[in-house]
Amino acid sequence: MKAHTPTLLRRTLRYGRAPAAAVLACSAAGAAAAVVFPLVLARTVDALLAGEDAGRWAALCALLVAGEVALDALAAWAGGAGSARTTAWLRRLTGDRFLGAAEGTPGGLATRLTVNALDAGTAPVAAAGAVASVLVPLGGLAGLFVLDVWAGVAFLAGLPLLLLVLRTSVRDGAGALAAYQEAQAQVAGRLAETLAGARTIAAAGTEERERERVLAPLGGLVTAGRRTWRVQGRAAGSAGLLMPLLTAGVLAVAGLRLTGGHLTAGELLAVARYTVLAAGAGAVVGALNGWVRARAATDRLAAVAELRQTAYGTDTPPPGGNGTLELRGIRVVRDGRALLDGVDLVVDGGLTAAVVGASGAGKSLLAAVAGRLEEPDAGAVLLDGVDLRALGEGPLRREVTYAFARPVLLGGSVGAAIGAGAWEAGEEAVRAAARAAGADPFVRRLPDGYGTALRDAPLSGGERQRLGLARAFAHTGRLLILDDATSSLDSVTERLVTRALTEDVRPCTRLVVAHRVAVAARADVVVWLEAGRVRAVGPHARLWREAAYRAVFAAGDNRETSR
Repeated sequence: MKAHTPTLLRRTLRYGRAPAAAVLACSAAGAAAAVVFPLVLARTVDALLAGEDAGRWAALCALLVAGEVALDALAAWAGGAGSARTTAWLRRLTGDRFLGAAEGTPGGLATRLTVNALDAGTAPVAAAGAVASVLVPLGGLAGLFVLDVWAGVAFLAGLPLLLLVLRTSVRDGAGALAAYQEAQAQVAGRLAETLAGARTIAAAGTEERERERVLAPLGGLVTAGRRTWRVQGRAAGSAGLLMPLLTAGVLAVAGLRLTGGHLTAGELLAVARYTVLAAGAGAVVGALNGWVRARAATDRLAAVAELRQTAYGTDTPPPGGNGTLELRGIRVVRDGRALLDGVDLVVDGGLTAAVVGASGAGKSLLAAVAGRLEEPDAGAVLLDGVDLRALGEGPLRREVTYAFARPVLLGGSVGAAIGAGAWEAGEEAVRAAARAAGADPFVRRLPDGYGTALRDAPLSGGERQRLGLARAFAHTGRLLILDDATSSLDSVTERLVTRALTEDVRPCTRLVVAHRVAVAARADVVVWLEAGRVRAVGPHARLWREAAYRAVFAAGDNRETSR
């Protein structure tokens, strides 16, 4: 088990302690009723055989049975409600940690936040259930000794075998479950990738190859699954075999004690019942398996819950700043390779800077570092003279706005998707932003206009991109970063959006990752990246004189000429 697991496990147990305590209390009370019942039943039978009035004892039997049923139902309700609440807390915790992570996230994230969180959420109740599961067997054993010492000794003779079954089940089950959950996560992760790229796969005709890739971990999943069920089946089978043997042995001893006059007929019936209770290994095995599954799931969640988080300061940008952006000595290393190295750059407030370069030059990474979506390994980013690391999260996200090539739209409706951001944009601001992004005409054609549910709005890549731009325009602060955010727009629409950036959107500094010559030509300044370094900074017209600069655009799909 990994060192970080107990930390999350303790937090989970502490969070769910109230419902777990309720489950334990109800289970303990139910166990007490189950243990007392055979004694009361014995008195009832003996009274009937002696011709005495057994009404009081019979009523008490009925009361104990009803109480046990009610307590079991209450324990099930408290356990279900508590597990659901703990699962929701774990998903919020791990979701927040994922969103605020300052480092890469582990694989199989969807499985960790869904299936594993569901199992981990049962940990407090599973722990209570595991403890409670031994109360009835212990009570049954105590009842045997109370009624007849020799009956209890006969049961103890077979107890070591029963304990061996439990120990083997817990030991082997933990490893099998961990392997099963890991294989399950691999299949789910690959399937999610395939679904996201379904059209590309269909166009390339690689369906069979992709199917094989997705299902490659299936062999491990089957092996781990069979091992899990084999362990659990072996434990259940062994317990099932031991129970009748134990019962037969104890009843044989009790029968001899009955013939010797040491037990009554009612007490013999109670001995039989106590033997069943004491040999309740099946319930104990089930409870322990639940605990093992919850702990294994917590182990997988811990990798997300303990991701290193982005640390924010408490400062705010100076009032009246014009959005001057400065990068000082930026260096970003991934897997031992410098993706950005020694990047020094100043973009004066209010200017539009186009970032260009060949594929892999570091354009999108530079854009991410400029707005602190990525942390550099060295160097600093300043906005109006303030290090971004010193800014609070709220002020930072209000002043730095992004638009992406493939925006994810959040919200119940088209209008809500545009208005979602560091602050909720009003209706007029939403419509103005949509007009600036060239989205207003097609939004108005939707069945309910801006109120159309996103799921009912069939959007092309360009329309989705325009909505992403509109969202950024509606929340523009001092710095607006467009990471290839116009790549799916036609030339006319792109020209209109570029014009709107300077005429219709709040004045700000604009950093635009560009692949088209036209975008670079309309920028105030061009930042030319090459292999993670700034090769040159200057107007497009001057840089165009260099053949290597022209080759940056010639290497792409767009072959426009300079204007």
